[in-house]
Amino acid sequence: MPRSIPVRLAAACALFALATAALAQAAATYPAKPIRIIVPFPPGGTSDVLARAIGQKLSESWKQSVVVDNKPGAGGNIGAELVAKAEPDGYTLLLLDVGTLTISPSIYAKLGYDPVKDLAPITMVAVSPHALVVHPSIPANSVKELIAWAKANPGKINFASAGNGTAVHLAGEQFKMMTGIEMVHVPYKGGAQALTGLVGGEVNMTLNGLLATLPHIKSGKIKALAIAGKTRSPALPDVPTVDEAGVPGFQSGSWQGLLATGATPKDVIAKLNAAVVQVLHSPEIKERMAAQGADVVGDTPEQFGAFIRDEKVRWAKIVKDAGIKGE
Repeated sequence: MPRSIPVRLAAACALFALATAALAQAAATYPAKPIRIIVPFPPGGTSDVLARAIGQKLSESWKQSVVVDNKPGAGGNIGAELVAKAEPDGYTLLLLDVGTLTISPSIYAKLGYDPVKDLAPITMVAVSPHALVVHPSIPANSVKELIAWAKANPGKINFASAGNGTAVHLAGEQFKMMTGIEMVHVPYKGGAQALTGLVGGEVNMTLNGLLATLPHIKSGKIKALAIAGKTRSPALPDVPTVDEAGVPGFQSGSWQGLLATGATPKDVIAKLNAAVVQVLHSPEIKERMAAQGADVVGDTPEQFGAFIRDEKVRWAKIVKDAGIKGE
């Protein structure tokens, strides 16, 4: 064996040992500087509300600044790609509706990142069922009345979404397929903008996260016809589920999650998971989220990763059946 090979092996081992020691040191001192949470949607939506609530509590606990940075565009993929390509040190995080990670691979021929390989799951944050809401001008006070009106006026109803390929978009397409009505899709830059469009009468209806929708429902600016969860929401106990209202089996919602860059050290991921789960299960946050129609989750990175993989498979079929393509 040439003498240079053992020398190279020894050098490689030494470099590996140094790198391992550096990672261990980084995890031990984390967080040693400000953290940025990227929300790939405009302010005011479900992901943004959750990111700010978590960021505030982490900042108080760690005595480090936690900044929420909104980077909207391409159904959440611009912000997701920024995190996927960031330094894998745990200081750039991503909080988004995981529909971006599970739907986009089936819609866009080319993504600038791999949702599974380039992003590291930390925890699922919360689940918020979609609320089926309409503008007050729509002459319908129930799902059955909405379907009947839409069928009597083909092509006149449209629905807003948080962008092409988002969970809100797919929920609308699923509702179309299951009811047989015609609706025109109107994409916005985010869920908050879709709701603003609905409140202003630019569009007729949307299926949007209850957490973001609830204030507009309570103010009377929009009408809630149904909740798209398995059960009624304690936040709106008198509003039926879509299933109860006449569309058997229909369910849709928003699943928000927190992720880091793919190669982030596992010790840092574990530290983030423990801190965020503690925040989520604090009585203050649980009660605050429940009052807004969201249920906190706080699972393990492994459980959240498995959920993302399973949802990719489920949404691939819906995208194919609906014939949806990326813009």
